[in-house]
Amino acid sequence: MERTLTIVKPDSVANNVAGEVLSYFERAGLRVVAAKMVWLTKRDAEAFYYVHKGKPFYDSLCDFMSGGPCVVAVLEGANAIARVREIMGATDPAKAAAGTIRNKLGTSIQENAVHGSDSAASAEFEIGFFFSRLEIMQTERKG
Repeated sequence: MERTLTIVKPDSVANNVAGEVLSYFERAGLRVVAAKMVWLTKRDAEAFYYVHKGKPFYDSLCDFMSGGPCVVAVLEGANAIARVREIMGATDPAKAAAGTIRNKLGTSIQENAVHGSDSAASAEFEIGFFFSRLEIMQTERKG
């Protein structure tokens, strides 16, 4: 089993489709093992997206992500990272495959409804950014 992070972005929360976004993943057999609503500060967004610092879209991305509440969730399942990225679709909703979240709910490259970790290393950092060990449900009871 693999874990990954997803963020239902401020545009989806504002459009009242946060549950719909998460349901795409659940219908695909992924399990939500942690979830909460957060409102990032600009500093939080800058820290989360540090890998993009210096890129032309960094400042507008951080402004957007701190502009309203988000729903962050940890998803678990076989090949969760790749599956989440497939379910989300291409970053640009105009290029996303039919039936993907971004094709259905995204409106621009920035306001594209949802974020998903792009690698195991990113998933580890991103999950730890938002959740403590105690906030993530264990699928099997240990001790």
